[in-house]
Amino acid sequence: MCYTSAEMSDTLTIRLTPELAAWLRATARKTGIPMGRLVRDQLELAKRATGDKPFLRYAGIMSGPPDLSARKGYSRK
Repeated sequence: MCYTSAEMSDTLTIRLTPELAAWLRATARKTGIPMGRLVRDQLELAKRATGDKPFLRYAGIMSGPPDLSARKGYSRK
């Protein structure tokens, strides 16, 4: 029997180092959790660690002086 969830429709193929593959197999065997679920769980943890920071979409694309007081019209002379 094969169950397919509409939520998990994308497939990703990755190449692992022998050490990482061995760790993943051993962890799956010890915990009884499938390797795919272990990978998905780790991806979810990484996603949560970065958080939802929509302002980062502007990082590196804005130009101008790093200090707004250097802009013309803002000096207190």
